[in-house]
Amino acid sequence: MREPAGGPDVRPEGTAPRAVLACGEVRTCLLPAAQALDSRAAAQLLRLRADERVLVSERPNLYARSPDTLTGVDCPLPSANGARVRAVGTVAARAALTEGRVLQASAHFRLPASGPDHRRPWGDYLVRPGLVEPLGKLPRDAVADGLLDGGRHGDLDVGLIAGGLLTRLLRHPLLDQRPPLRSRPTRLRWVALTGPPGEPPALERFTLAEDELRTVRLRVPEGTPAADLAGLCDDLALHDWLLTTLVRVLDGIRLGPAGDRSWPRTGPDGDLPPVVRALRPAVDHLLHLWMPRARVSGELAPLWEALEERPGFTRQWLALVQRVRDQLTLHAIPPAHREVEPAP
Repeated sequence: MREPAGGPDVRPEGTAPRAVLACGEVRTCLLPAAQALDSRAAAQLLRLRADERVLVSERPNLYARSPDTLTGVDCPLPSANGARVRAVGTVAARAALTEGRVLQASAHFRLPASGPDHRRPWGDYLVRPGLVEPLGKLPRDAVADGLLDGGRHGDLDVGLIAGGLLTRLLRHPLLDQRPPLRSRPTRLRWVALTGPPGEPPALERFTLAEDELRTVRLRVPEGTPAADLAGLCDDLALHDWLLTTLVRVLDGIRLGPAGDRSWPRTGPDGDLPPVVRALRPAVDHLLHLWMPRARVSGELAPLWEALEERPGFTRQWLALVQRVRDQLTLHAIPPAHREVEPAP
């Protein structure tokens, strides 16, 4: 893989061959900074290219997104049936920051049903940003399964590109490396295949795998812009990370007043019960971030309904938030009142 000189050409996506498969990966983590970044600092962090501005919006929440960068690739595609299909083109990558607190780096590309028999000059690929062409015919289903599985060493690895971008951003001098709470990054890998004409978009599978990996398989109408698919999957990854992180904040905390009778009263938070000290960062930095579909295209927004039905993203989030609020309410009651035994 190598980085082509210059940025993506502005030629309309319709000039490229029609895609039958799109793929991407999103890396999501808590920004390692004690305080959330404001819009100016977010734009400074995400300025990946000098020739394009960072997009910043304040409604319905503060959101900043970098311009796309391109990485040139010339390598085999992953394939579930062992087929070796060489592909050449460019992978688009970008980064986003939500409310100055949650950082995401993502990379994606699209594939047509077939390509030339021989590699073209690099200039032909640069005018089609985010398009990777197979040399010959594309075994679509086998490649889709191979992309979700991750492939073998040397195969096209879109996660490697997203991970490299994230690592670059996490080293930015703006970040003091003092996150307000412990959390783990997550990875969401997705593929989208085109469906029959007239068929609505569908979320066919959402899987929690090992090593913080999630996989998503979509079926979408032909011509669905790859940028819209990437936006949907960024949104899924963001909210999955929020759920995962809040579950872990609550997991292992000794809930209830019993363990708080003799907490240490030293340090800036020494007068707070341990449960309150543990939950306060989540209240300050996470609870206000839940806003599904805020930046998902209207055509793809209905795909969220599948996640609301099963496993029930928002239901689980609201239940977790209520647990947090109940504990904070409980620990606001003076200990003398909490420990009164009920009358026989």
